[in-house]
Amino acid sequence: MTSGEKQFVMGIGGVFFKCKDRAALVEWYRKHFGINDDGYGATFPFKGDEAKGRPGYSVWSPFEQDSDYFSPSTKGFMINFRIRDLVEFVELLRSEGVDIVGEVEEYDYGRFAWVMDPEGTKIELWEPLGETPDG
Repeated sequence: MTSGEKQFVMGIGGVFFKCKDRAALVEWYRKHFGINDDGYGATFPFKGDEAKGRPGYSVWSPFEQDSDYFSPSTKGFMINFRIRDLVEFVELLRSEGVDIVGEVEEYDYGRFAWVMDPEGTKIELWEPLGETPDG
């Protein structure tokens, strides 16, 4: 089975990027775009899986220039994809030779995994809470 045979990616979970002056940039986006940062970024809700009665959301999040969260990538941005069946997807990617960074991590808001694309961009994979096969 190749990753193209089952739809694992549900959409963009967020855009994360490094900036020179996080406080000033956050204020600029607040002033001009009305984006309110909660210390981790801002969330943008949208209608999610109505059958399960919960909204989805995407995240906008600036990081300090010296953040190592994007490591081992040296790029100034990282894309987060919303994923269904994360563990299965990571195993499939591993079998296809994709560079997996670290192990799957689980938090009260979802599961995460990271991969590197062929150009050295770190991609974050996020299975939101409640999207997991076991609930």
